Amino acid sequence: MATETALLSHGRRGVVGGPVTLVLHGGGPGCHAASDFAAVMAARPDRAWLWADLPGYGRSAAAPGPRLTAAARALLALLDGLGVDRADVLAQSYGGSVALLVASEEPARFGRLVLVGSTPTATPNGVAGLLDTGLGTRLRDAYAGDGRPDATRMRRLIAGAEWWDGDRVPDALVEARFRADRAAAGAPGVPEDLGDRLAHVTAPVHLVWGRHDPFAGPAYAAALADALPRADLTVLHATAHHPQSERPDAVAALVDAHLRT
Repeated sequence: MATETALLSHGRRGVVGGPVTLVLHGGGPGCHAASDFAAVMAARPDRAWLWADLPGYGRSAAAPGPRLTAAARALLALLDGLGVDRADVLAQSYGGSVALLVASEEPARFGRLVLVGSTPTATPNGVAGLLDTGLGTRLRDAYAGDGRPDATRMRRLIAGAEWWDGDRVPDALVEARFRADRAAAGAPGVPEDLGDRLAHVTAPVHLVWGRHDPFAGPAYAAALADALPRADLTVLHATAHHPQSERPDAVAALVDAHLRT
C-alpha cells in the first residue's frame, strides 16, 4: 500500500526486514514504480522491496530545482525519514540516473545497482551520437502535445517505444499508466548531464538493456559500462525500453544474480 506524506509517495512489498532493495521508475508519462516493476517484485516476494515515486510522478509532489538534483535530494530525505541507511537499487531509465547521481555523491547509501535502460549522459565515455536526445520530447508531444491525452495514445506510446512486441501490452498496464499520468504533479524538466559524475560511482552496477531500445541501443550501453568503474552489461533480445514489464522473469533473474553476488 502506498504511503503519502511530505516525503515521496512510496510503499513496501515482499518480506519485512532484511536488506532493502529500492525500486525507481522511468521518466515516461504515467511511469510509477508500483506499476512498472509490479511483475518483478511479485516474482521475488522473498526480497524487501521499497518502491518510490520520484517528484512529479505518481502521487509525489513536484520539486523545485534541477531535475536530477531535486529528485536525488527528495530520495535521500525519504530514505532518512524511513531510517534506511543503505539499500540496493533496481531502477529504470530516469530513475537510474537519479540513483547514479546519489551513488556518485554519497557512495555509502547504496550497495549494488541494477539499472535498466538508463541514459545519464549524451556522451557515455566521451562517445557522441549514441542517444536519441529528442525522442522523449517527440513521444510526449504525440501523447499530450495538444492537451488531449487518452488511453489510446498511452497504448500507442508504450507499444511503440517501450515494448518490442506492442501487441502484448496488457490493458491493465495502459490503464495504470494513464491514471497515474492524470494524477501527476507536473511536467518534468530536462535532466542534468551526469557524464562527469560517472567515474565517481564506485558501487557495482549491472546494466540491463533491451536489444531494440529506441532511445539508445546496445552500443550506448557498452560505452556507459566502460564509463562506470565497476559495471557489467546484459543485453536482452526481443525487448525494448521497458524489459522490467515485458520480460520481468529475465530481469528478476538478473537482479538475483547481481544483488546476491
